[in-house]
Amino acid sequence: MMDDALATIYTAHVTIQKLRHDRALLEGKFDHVAIFSGALHYQLFDDMSYPFKPNPHFKSWVPVTDNPNCFVVYTPNVKPKLIYWQPVDYWHKVAETPTDRWTEKFDIVMIANPDDAKAHLPSGRIAFLGEWDERFASWGDLTPNPEPILNSLHWDRAWKTEYEIECLRRANERGARGHLAAEKAFRGGASEFEIHVDYLAASDHAEEELPYGNIIALNEHASTLHYYHHGRSRLDKKNLWSFLIDAGGSYNGYASDITRTYSTHKDEFHDLIAAMDEMQLALVDAIRPKVNYPDVHLLSHRKVAEILARFNFVRDIDADGIVERRISSTFLPHGVGHYLGLQVHDVGGFMADRSGKTIPKPEGHPYLRLTRVVEPGHVFTIEPGLYFIDTLLAELKTSENAKFVNWEKVGAFRKYGGIRIEDDVLVTETGHENLTRNAFANVA
Repeated sequence: MMDDALATIYTAHVTIQKLRHDRALLEGKFDHVAIFSGALHYQLFDDMSYPFKPNPHFKSWVPVTDNPNCFVVYTPNVKPKLIYWQPVDYWHKVAETPTDRWTEKFDIVMIANPDDAKAHLPSGRIAFLGEWDERFASWGDLTPNPEPILNSLHWDRAWKTEYEIECLRRANERGARGHLAAEKAFRGGASEFEIHVDYLAASDHAEEELPYGNIIALNEHASTLHYYHHGRSRLDKKNLWSFLIDAGGSYNGYASDITRTYSTHKDEFHDLIAAMDEMQLALVDAIRPKVNYPDVHLLSHRKVAEILARFNFVRDIDADGIVERRISSTFLPHGVGHYLGLQVHDVGGFMADRSGKTIPKPEGHPYLRLTRVVEPGHVFTIEPGLYFIDTLLAELKTSENAKFVNWEKVGAFRKYGGIRIEDDVLVTETGHENLTRNAFANVA
């Protein structure tokens, strides 16, 4: 449902979508755009489908996230059309006829058969955006996913509308509720699976509605950056050391991406988390218009290096040396963040302009997902980490930098896995808004 507050700013959002698509169509020399929501796909040798995930270009127009075989069709200076699939089906619950206030912005055509959409496409050159199927080749002059159109729209998508920002705020609040429940479950000795279930209930999500698979990692599991296994066994409290949760929420198709790390005890790992939290907030405080995002990434390495030295994981070398020798990359092997919006890793992070030219990543930092200068309206994550990853530590131990590492202390911290702190940040005209910290404050 769309409440009055969202409905008001949604009107402006649709106007902006029209302007962006007008420009893309003009530059690409197309008459219309047809945006396909996507199709259902069935598991191999089975009649069960995978969970449906809509085309982000489709949900940029309409808050429809659960219905395949739909189209948004737009022609400049013509009211957009929504072709809405509603089959006759007694095996499954079909999508309800949309009646919410957002529907006023569209001419809605109901179809019972997916191929019925063909009759409602206009004549002329059509830029088709979405998952292509060969059956569409007979539907008219359709060009699948033309690069000039995609480049233009992906470039513009970095600037979020007020409607999108409000959806992101609400997605953060749903995620924050889940995080609070997950921490409570962890403190109570729950298993990874039980924590995951409590997260789903508190954030009001079915599993397939999550923007990405929840990372629920106890102890050394936190050293696997994308740990998606939900262990069923409860750990004895005397062997329960730490908990890392990377989990987000969705609202009208927009995602939040939040990570927190906790210690069981008020020990040195607890102090290390506090140091990382302070450091993460310092990175967020550096965000303002015209900041070069790679500079924030490089600053995160400098600050991780300072923490490595302060906690005596690395010795006989200062923070500059730790970064210069790339020792910090063993403990922080990923990028400090990425764009966020209709996708968790939203598009356009490397674009130099709307033509599709790209900005290279800093040398030695292959996993950074955002290389642009940030502007008001951009939303991205800030997520520094500090990990004790066996494979990377093994490489470090055989290098000439091994002599700088306090291996006894590093070994003692392997049982904790690692730390990641992640917030979603909006760039404003004068600085930034921390969507995640505000969400925690609102739902606490």
